[in-house]
Amino acid sequence: MAAPPEIAVVGAGLFVQTEYIPRLAEISDLLTLKYIWSRTEESSRAAVEIAEQHFPGVECKWGEQGLNDIIQDASLLAVAVVLASQAQVDISLKLLKGGKHVIQGTTEIETALANYNSICTHPGQPIWAVAENYRFEQAFVESKKLMAEIGDMMNVQVLIEGSMNSSNPYFSSSWRRNIEGGFIFDAGVHFIAGLRVMVGCEVTSVSAITSHIEPSLPPPDILSSTFKLENGCSGVFAMALSCNTFKVTWRVVGLKGTIQVELGLHDWKYGYMVSLSKGFECKSTFYSCSGVHEELKAFIHDIKQATNKKGSGYEAEPRSSYVEGARDVAILEALLESGSKGGALVQVKKF
Repeated sequence: MAAPPEIAVVGAGLFVQTEYIPRLAEISDLLTLKYIWSRTEESSRAAVEIAEQHFPGVECKWGEQGLNDIIQDASLLAVAVVLASQAQVDISLKLLKGGKHVIQGTTEIETALANYNSICTHPGQPIWAVAENYRFEQAFVESKKLMAEIGDMMNVQVLIEGSMNSSNPYFSSSWRRNIEGGFIFDAGVHFIAGLRVMVGCEVTSVSAITSHIEPSLPPPDILSSTFKLENGCSGVFAMALSCNTFKVTWRVVGLKGTIQVELGLHDWKYGYMVSLSKGFECKSTFYSCSGVHEELKAFIHDIKQATNKKGSGYEAEPRSSYVEGARDVAILEALLESGSKGGALVQVKKF
């Protein structure tokens, strides 16, 4: 039996410590975590201290030299880039040039895609995957299957109210404050991904009004919008991040019924309640959050297959493709553009 692939994590912040390391630990039989890199030795060591409970041989790497060590390690197959949005693309492209498979978030779409295509022009090129856990959440996978039961779509509603304040561990995140759209952009891209999975078609145009009410948050912190799908159906997408309540719902109304996905606490368990309503009947099923686990498992499967079939142009999991992430981001960018223009209709860029 072949040895599990060796991977590295580039980034050592809160999300790495609270999500990536625990989720990697759940699939520790499928991989070996060899390195954790950060800009500073201190943060790298802090993350390694958590990870070595599950991966005893994991090593610290930091700074420019540490990144070069990762790039030059021929035994290392893949890297998870979990960094501030502004730094992800440059580092990911360096890793791809070094022949590493990469999974990361989304940013700087067009430049990133152009550079990737110029680097990787042959079969068996390194995989560049986007870490969008909502596309892998079982709740959305199952709700998409239920769509056939509600008939033709009539209306779609995505409503988010959240409390982004000092009690939230991401409140002090500097990079989220330094990107256009701030927390609306950072959180909104996930809610858009869930929407696209459910409806199974693309958003073509949007019109949005944005505003700013909470001075401790970067603008905007409120967004209200309408959108049109390529199938002709219309919908609403609204976010308010300065609330003292939490409610996140996706709702698709059809001729024969309605499907709703609600994220939150259900019987003191955090996850998604999927409800199918027809007339006065409603059937509900709860799904725990599993997206990060599933997306990492899919990525490990892909890099194994790509290694075994090197040179044959292996097709990776489409839900992780960079283009899918680009489509999510394009909708958020259109919403923010429309908001800056007082609600003007904006066409969503196609990828």
